[in-house]
Amino acid sequence: MNIVIVITCGGSGVGASCARLLAAQGDRVFIIGRRPEPLAALAQEIGAQALVGDAASGESWNHALLPAILRDAGRIDCLIGSAGGMGFKRITEMTDAQWQGAMDSNLNSAFASARACLPELIKSGGNLLFVASIASLAAGPEVCGYVTAKHALIGLMRSIARDYGPLGVRANAVCPGWVTTPMADEEMQLLMDAHQISLEQAYQMVCRDVPLRRPASAEEIARVCRFLCSSEASIITGAALVADGGSTIVDVPTLAFTSL
Repeated sequence: MNIVIVITCGGSGVGASCARLLAAQGDRVFIIGRRPEPLAALAQEIGAQALVGDAASGESWNHALLPAILRDAGRIDCLIGSAGGMGFKRITEMTDAQWQGAMDSNLNSAFASARACLPELIKSGGNLLFVASIASLAAGPEVCGYVTAKHALIGLMRSIARDYGPLGVRANAVCPGWVTTPMADEEMQLLMDAHQISLEQAYQMVCRDVPLRRPASAEEIARVCRFLCSSEASIITGAALVADGGSTIVDVPTLAFTSL
């Protein structure tokens, strides 16, 4: 049976790759975002349904997003929360608005989406998946808001898994490292400008100590998401699956001994 899947931030990056992959296998896909143009273009390309709204807003979910999904599909079997970004700077350099933006993008969007969809996931015995990051497990430099929110996202996922597992709902997260998405491309611009290098060279630089020596593609992460959302992962809940090319297994203090 084809399932009904809701994807937040579904118009670009990992969310869009998930939408393409799942629509191609016949699932009914709803993509949510705040920018109408990329949503509409992708929806037309893959046969998904686009919904414009703020995934971090309970009001948006209650009055627009959830009623539209249930009116058209009648159920929700899976939620993929892929919204994220923002939160760059050290804590003493962040304004209240920047901090709130980081929380809304990375954490509150997941909270509001899960809260809205969980009653339907309980009915369907469904599951949810948050697209987290290796920033959920370690701290990068000068990204205080992002690191904090992504760490909290794992706590939210585990809390849902604990509370709603007895009701038949699974909750998991995937933690990618560098992924070649428009958001990551923008981050590479700092290195490109500082070192006068190309985008490809910038990715090579940030992955030079990663065991696989390369970033992931958005489609590679989408395939991990497809697995975690499928019946093949039926016993997996409360898990943070790392898909980072080996980044987080590197013993940083021993890098000086690496033979290059």
